[in-house]
Amino acid sequence: MRWALVKVSLAVTAMVVVAFAVPLGLVIREMARDRALSNAEREAAAVAPALSITTDRDQLERVVASAGSDAGMSVHVPATGGKDAGSGGGTDIGRQRATDEDIAAVREMGRASTAEVPGGSTLLQPVALSSGEIAVVEVYVPESEVTNGVGTAWAVLAAVGAALVVGSVAVADRLGVRMVRPARKLVQGARELGEGKLGARVPEEGPTELRLAAAAFNSMADQVVQLLANERELAADLSHRLRTPLTVLRLNAASLGDGPAAEQTRAAVEQLEREVDTIIRTARDAKPQTAAAGPGAGCDAAEVVRERMGFWSALAEDEGRKWRVAGADRPVRIPVARADLAASLDALLGNVFRHTAEGTAFAVDLHNGEDAVIVLVSDAGPGIPDPEAAMARGRGSGTDGSTGLGLDIVRRLAESTGGDVRIGSSVLGGTEVRIWIQLDGRTAPARSGHRGTVRRRRQPRRSSPFTRSRTLP
Repeated sequence: MRWALVKVSLAVTAMVVVAFAVPLGLVIREMARDRALSNAEREAAAVAPALSITTDRDQLERVVASAGSDAGMSVHVPATGGKDAGSGGGTDIGRQRATDEDIAAVREMGRASTAEVPGGSTLLQPVALSSGEIAVVEVYVPESEVTNGVGTAWAVLAAVGAALVVGSVAVADRLGVRMVRPARKLVQGARELGEGKLGARVPEEGPTELRLAAAAFNSMADQVVQLLANERELAADLSHRLRTPLTVLRLNAASLGDGPAAEQTRAAVEQLEREVDTIIRTARDAKPQTAAAGPGAGCDAAEVVRERMGFWSALAEDEGRKWRVAGADRPVRIPVARADLAASLDALLGNVFRHTAEGTAFAVDLHNGEDAVIVLVSDAGPGIPDPEAAMARGRGSGTDGSTGLGLDIVRRLAESTGGDVRIGSSVLGGTEVRIWIQLDGRTAPARSGHRGTVRRRRQPRRSSPFTRSRTLP
């Protein structure tokens, strides 16, 4: 593509240069010829007044000498009675270069004319004498004077044309690089994604078409990551559901008593339980790295919040829950993959629906700061008595009937940006989960407490950009 652009630019520029330089060069040559003939006309006009007064040879020779052109000028005065200069009855001053026929033709026509002679051309200018006869002033114009400055002008035109061609090739090469570089990155990203590097993303840069292609590739990669994550979550969920019938089988196997069949049954149940635990751990630990590296990574948090709340709002209406979204009316760019943020919101909102009674209100607030974005998911439920234990479940302890997958997803998302997750009490009276997403990739600034510490808030709360609350609709 790069060399194709260079070749096209070279061909087009060369055609343009030829189309303009060749006619301009011909015009310059004609202008030089006209300039030389105009000088000759001025020299001939300097002799005309003397001819109209006298035809004396001595006086005419002095006039021609004073004009400074005695080497290139000649005067042909006809003889009295209409005889032309070629008959020997007239007066000829200077060297004659034109033929007698050309001189006679000028006398007959009565207007100036040019004639080609060896080494150049001559200007034949008719002048009326006092006797009524026509004298002819001949001015020699050498070829060197006609072409004076033409070679230099053509050289300048050639240099300008060459500069235009070189400049166009350089510009085309730069444009080609600008187009080829994003294309190569797109190829590299596709190759990395094909090799299993799910974090491969392509910067959305370059021409419009390549930016659209990069955006489509990144969207496809996010969808692939999301599909793999959904498959792993589904495998973990289905495996977790097997625990209940396995428990029943284990209890029934324990009541079989002694005997080879009973021992084999109990051993098979224990092996099946181990296999199910292995599947759950593998599905939880083998999460793809979805964070996109480099420029072009990230998503619009406000758009993701609106989309997920639109999804959960249908279930909220069925259960009679009041809900509210704040701060999602303007774009909020964060360095987090769209699928990761959507999965984190789904996990937190799913906990609200799973662990609170129907009719419990909830809210999602999005706060955009200079160096961080905060997502608050709060509800009006009974709250979490022990936030530290809840965060411990988020690290994978799996106690109290919870596998901790939801909070683990949220924690990984926040920590991938240098932020953190905290659980506290909300102004609605229930739980508030705060996700701190760092924008510049630095470690989150030190704040009181440690990860998982409860932030106790009493109504009324202090008004601040990150803690201000609004009344539910």
